[in-house]
Amino acid sequence: MTKFMEEKRYIKLEDLDTYKLAVELSDLGWEIYGTLSWQEKKTIGDQFIRSCDSIGANIAEGYGRFHYADRNKFNYNARGSLFETIHWLNQMLKRKLLKKEQHEKAQAIIEKLQIKLNNYIASTREKIKK
Repeated sequence: MTKFMEEKRYIKLEDLDTYKLAVELSDLGWEIYGTLSWQEKKTIGDQFIRSCDSIGANIAEGYGRFHYADRNKFNYNARGSLFETIHWLNQMLKRKLLKKEQHEKAQAIIEKLQIKLNNYIASTREKIKK
């Protein structure tokens, strides 16, 4: 470990709880997507999986940005994608395209991710003020 990492307590992207939860949700999303028929994938599944994958991708892109304001722009995009994912999960449940257990598992991840992502945004916003 470099001296800089020791002094600044550098956290790798892969160790960031927010990112880990986004990846976990995305992995579950792909499991759900795999159970859909071709027509279901084209009508609702593709939009669902894009929003699901976008959460972690935006967190990762923002993490790589130097300025905190720029970083939060991507964190806000991640939060928007999270809410889009919630929308599609609810629609798929309502249309009986996924099992209630899958929905509950996704909801458990989402609840943790919402809190972590909001806290991450708030902590980054505080750094902008300094």
